Amino acid sequence: MKSKTLKRRASASSRRPSPGRSSRSAAAGLGIGAWMKQPNGMRRAGTSRPAKLWQLRLYVMDQTSKSLTAFANLKQICETHLKGRYRITVIDLAKEPQLAKGDQILAIPTVVRKLPIPIRTIIGTLANTEHVLVGLDLHVTN
Repeated sequence: MKSKTLKRRASASSRRPSPGRSSRSAAAGLGIGAWMKQPNGMRRAGTSRPAKLWQLRLYVMDQTSKSLTAFANLKQICETHLKGRYRITVIDLAKEPQLAKGDQILAIPTVVRKLPIPIRTIIGTLANTEHVLVGLDLHVTN
């Protein structure tokens, strides 16, 4: 009886994917491999080419001058260095203060780079372009 239990465990573990890999059913359950819209058209997720879409969140409080300046500066930097490869989500903490907890927002305006990982955070009006490029880890190609 003991040997049957060991055999069952061995056969079950032989079907498990090795560390760092996922099984086909697990990937399907998470939606990996699903179609997703990219700026350059439809492309299969999980292909050999990594996604180039930058997802940025800008946390602001109402439409203060600092908030408006931060948005204008961020948009200008993205248009210059990430043309067509970025998405900015503006979150007004006056309307949705509970969202500050998720990204641990302590000051505003704050921009959070969600993708590509790792997550990066910059506080301020983003007036110094060089500091923003370094903070976002955006490599400028000449």
